Amino acid sequence: MKTYTFLLVSLMGFLSCKSAPDPTQFSEAALNDTFISLDGSSVPFKDILKKHQGETLFIEVWASWCGDCLKGMPTVKEIQSQYPDVTYVFLSLDRNQEAWKKGIKKYQVNGEHYFMQSGWKGPFGAFLDLDWIPRYIVVDKSGTISLYNAEKATDNRITQNL
Repeated sequence: MKTYTFLLVSLMGFLSCKSAPDPTQFSEAALNDTFISLDGSSVPFKDILKKHQGETLFIEVWASWCGDCLKGMPTVKEIQSQYPDVTYVFLSLDRNQEAWKKGIKKYQVNGEHYFMQSGWKGPFGAFLDLDWIPRYIVVDKSGTISLYNAEKATDNRITQNL
């Protein structure tokens, strides 16, 4: 009987737990994580945000080897044509910079490009609790994360937040 009571109480606790709300601001560690630009310079993520202060940002974490990322590219291109005033930032998890640069050209990915040198488990990836790509994030004009986690380019929340 004790086992059943414990299981029932545990299950009730689990079912009543509310998950934490999605973050609306980037962590200090994520802001300080450094990315590589196409020209080879190191750029802290906070400088990418600062460069686009007052703009809406559509951020995609992707890789040229990622089938789901490539499947979403036509939809991303549609979004880009529908929302030309949005800034598009692509953060690559390619295995190396050569593959990243080839992927940009091969798939004609238009926007700003950065290589995530710290990878999946680096400060930025850890902030996102990154376990799947593609990952789409929207940052509004005030600098607030309005969409923290979309995994499909067809997710209606993306265009609702642009």
